[in-house]
Amino acid sequence: MNNKKIYETIYILKGSFTEEKYKQTFEKVQNFLSRYNIEKVEEVGKRKLAYEVNKETNGYFVVVEIRATEEEIAEIERHYRINDDIIKFLIVKKYRK
Repeated sequence: MNNKKIYETIYILKGSFTEEKYKQTFEKVQNFLSRYNIEKVEEVGKRKLAYEVNKETNGYFVVVEIRATEEEIAEIERHYRINDDIIKFLIVKKYRK
């Protein structure tokens, strides 16, 4: 039985990174996520945050669509929490008709 659903996750990397450091960190996160069924990846770029987070006023935004089970999403969330380079993240289940 296939109980995988489509989730959309957005994570924000530290805005104080250089472009090179951002690319390295982005690749590390994407390598971790590659074990799941990635539907789409969109690098939004560096944006100003609405409010300061961990003394950061800017962040690199990345949006990823993943097809995964609830257990896999819990593992992704755990990875996001322990990664100090990710300052914020959000995971939501996408509604499909």
